[in-house]
Amino acid sequence: MEFPMTTRAVVLARGLGTRMRQHDPAAPLSAEQQAAADAGLKAMMPINGVPFLDYSLSALADAGINDVALVVAPDHAIVAERYRTIAPPRRLRIDFVVQDDAIGTANAILSARQWTGGDPFLAMNADNLYPAAALRDLAALREPGFPAFDADDLVRSSNIPAERVRAFALVELDDEGYLTRIVEKPAADLPQVISMNCWRFDERIFDACREVPRSARGEFELPEAVGLAARRGVRFKALPARGPVLDLSRRADAADVARRLAGVAAMP
Repeated sequence: MEFPMTTRAVVLARGLGTRMRQHDPAAPLSAEQQAAADAGLKAMMPINGVPFLDYSLSALADAGINDVALVVAPDHAIVAERYRTIAPPRRLRIDFVVQDDAIGTANAILSARQWTGGDPFLAMNADNLYPAAALRDLAALREPGFPAFDADDLVRSSNIPAERVRAFALVELDDEGYLTRIVEKPAADLPQVISMNCWRFDERIFDACREVPRSARGEFELPEAVGLAARRGVRFKALPARGPVLDLSRRADAADVARRLAGVAAMP
């Protein structure tokens, strides 16, 4: 099954921000950053004067994406005010898709089914900033897939330390570069290929998101739904990609992310 280049993306901005809410006296935050962290609003944390999400939306626009669905909580007034009133994006259109309960990323994707209209789409986390080149290649892929980041390069180029990368799942590929399975790796070894939970999907992902069982954490997890779809015959192509991927999941990440984005203009 082959589709044209997609110009649509779903950005998961509904999470509870549990790690971001955790107090860290060693993390230097401004008052505005402190407020965002306390609320668990990772994507809305100010970085060099603008929400972190502005940089992600700008990268999507650079990659040729025209329409973005932000999956948000029922109470998303802060996000809506930013992108409807204070600073509406000029290069892409934003819609808001409400996920009623924060019960996992697979359920978040399922919430956006009507918005996608049966078209292929990109899906990604709101607390990661992916390279525009990787997003552009993914949008042009014409089949389901994901950017396959080399773990060593990710550690070198990104703000993600090796010990955090070791906790990521290992992606196994066949000889043609298609996903065979996603394996939770012990912390002893550095995974070789990382997906960073950035995907190109078609509508076949929705059945997997609906039918995937709850994980050990009690949530409906998107990587497990991808694994289920793969076992059912959906082929996910791995696109070799290079970082950096910036991660803003903890308070301690903010200062380094701000340093790395100094001088970068966010223009959604």
